[in-house]
Amino acid sequence: SRCPEDIPVYTAELDVLTQLTGFKLTRGMLCAMRRPALKSVAEICTNARRIAVLENVMNPTNIGAIFRSAAALGMDAVLLTAAGSDPLYRRASRVSMGTVFQVPWTYLPEDVSWQDTLHGLGFKTAAMALRDDTLPLSDPRLEKEPKLAVVLGTEGDGLANTTIEHCDYTVKIPMSHGVDSLNVAAASAVAFYQLGTLHNKV
Repeated sequence: SRCPEDIPVYTAELDVLTQLTGFKLTRGMLCAMRRPALKSVAEICTNARRIAVLENVMNPTNIGAIFRSAAALGMDAVLLTAAGSDPLYRRASRVSMGTVFQVPWTYLPEDVSWQDTLHGLGFKTAAMALRDDTLPLSDPRLEKEPKLAVVLGTEGDGLANTTIEHCDYTVKIPMSHGVDSLNVAAASAVAFYQLGTLHNKV
């Protein structure tokens, strides 16, 4: 598609661009944009049936991969805690293949319980966690929920115990060959495929 006429485009030698950015550009192009004002959780969740909640996910590569899976596999929105990585960080946006600009997202409030906020909007919450009493991802109760938030935790430690305790469901992906878990980005793709609107006929 063509660039709108009111957006200025400048050209420069690669050496000049490298000096501007501090690193060598692999594509020879850079962009500067104004950040839009973020919408509220209620606005983001209007008409949404399946959302992802990312609690303190720190790695920009994981953030980008999760957004790409969310876009591809039928998640309506992504909500993040403020301690996590910024979806508009350059590596996150690059790994996402631009889907951070397509999937609605915002930060969760820090001064109130986000679980209470989502419950007030009609969502049931499903914590992705390694516990013996968890439901398998294929449990039909999850698919039947009109509004479901899939909650994923930080790399390494996963979700906080208090988060898990306040969620309506605890869910895990069955594993084999002695593997205990997947990377959070890989786990998100599996969960979104099973529970997202792409395949969910609620």
